[in-house]
Amino acid sequence: MTSNPYPLGLRLDGRRVVVVGGGAVATRRVPALLDAGADVLLVAPELTPALRARADAGRLHWVPRRFAPEDLDGAWLVQVAIDDPIAAASVSALAAERRIFCVRADDRSAATAWTPAVTRHGPVTVAVLGGGDPRRAMTVRDAIRDLLAVRLAPLETAPTQSRPDAATGAVTDAAAARLAGRVALVGAGPGDPELITLKGWRLLTEADVVVADRLVPGLLLDELRPDVELVDASKIPYGPSRSQEEINQILVDRALAGAFVVRLKGGDPYVFGRGGEELLACAAAGVPVTVVPGVTSSIAAPAAAGIPVTHRGVAHEFTVVSGHLAPEAPASLVRWDALAGLRGTLVILMGLKNLAAITATLIAHGRSPETPAAVVQEATTGAQRVLRSTLDAVAADVRTADIRPPAVVVVGDVVHTLDEGPRPP
Repeated sequence: MTSNPYPLGLRLDGRRVVVVGGGAVATRRVPALLDAGADVLLVAPELTPALRARADAGRLHWVPRRFAPEDLDGAWLVQVAIDDPIAAASVSALAAERRIFCVRADDRSAATAWTPAVTRHGPVTVAVLGGGDPRRAMTVRDAIRDLLAVRLAPLETAPTQSRPDAATGAVTDAAAARLAGRVALVGAGPGDPELITLKGWRLLTEADVVVADRLVPGLLLDELRPDVELVDASKIPYGPSRSQEEINQILVDRALAGAFVVRLKGGDPYVFGRGGEELLACAAAGVPVTVVPGVTSSIAAPAAAGIPVTHRGVAHEFTVVSGHLAPEAPASLVRWDALAGLRGTLVILMGLKNLAAITATLIAHGRSPETPAAVVQEATTGAQRVLRSTLDAVAADVRTADIRPPAVVVVGDVVHTLDEGPRPP
């Protein structure tokens, strides 16, 4: 008879956790470790683009090679996220010799620790162990999450698909209906996992395939069912990325094969998210598409920094533009000269690389060099940073402060409107 596991909450802040493997499983598990404050050492010859972005940002330590015994020095926990059973067994054996608990993605029965199904509601974390059955744990976890998320009025939306009965394996009529594949374009919000909409979260729990970009809150991926196929569609600025055509084809191919595909995108699918291109590709292939709006960083990032994009007597309009192309680029569709003449708030997304050229162009066309400006990096997350400056100095200040993407630039008098008032917690 197998004994029951002993439930325990690990306080990993500042403690070394070794993750072996840089694929889809690690992509799902690493965000929760970082959220717990762990000092993550990632050992893998190659990484997914999403993990590479975290390594480049200094969030974790990456050793680009295969595992070596000395990697366990100083470790409190090991997560083996590779599908090679021989290599995984070797890592877990070394961990056992050193009395380090080891989680194994390939063989739960051989692991000395299990990762539970988790749901988070503010300071409350609920972790469920299903006796070694991940599907049972997920089912119970989802029921608890529904109870925690209950509202004063009943929800009008019901789950749109069912799955084979976990006990009998029988396929229900609703489960058979899902053989007609479909795609949902879901906005995941600006960074805080709790800012995804209720509908977006529900569709995510029903997905067979999740195609996620790098701006998706990592903790959402940690809550996916273990049988969900996770496709990393990260577009790292000036780094490795999938082409949009490749992403479109993945959505179409998986849906035509009968899967329910969620294209999970940071912010909103239609705010510089290329959601329109993906919808058109699916429509051309006869794949039905649902679009779920998300909280866009163009509004959320300023708000998280205590900056309203509009304010009575200060700004009666705000304009959102993409700065991924320099003002002088032939392909740019932005009339920077016209924007310089506006009195309202200017919000620039994807503009760090070209910020010096953008600010110079705005000043050259009449915007005051003393116009307040702010940059918000990784808004609504624990890593949020806010830099306040002026239009003529902000580009240099960004370089000095080593501000990195994702970051939102705000230009206008609203930057200081709430300086004397209460700030968001």
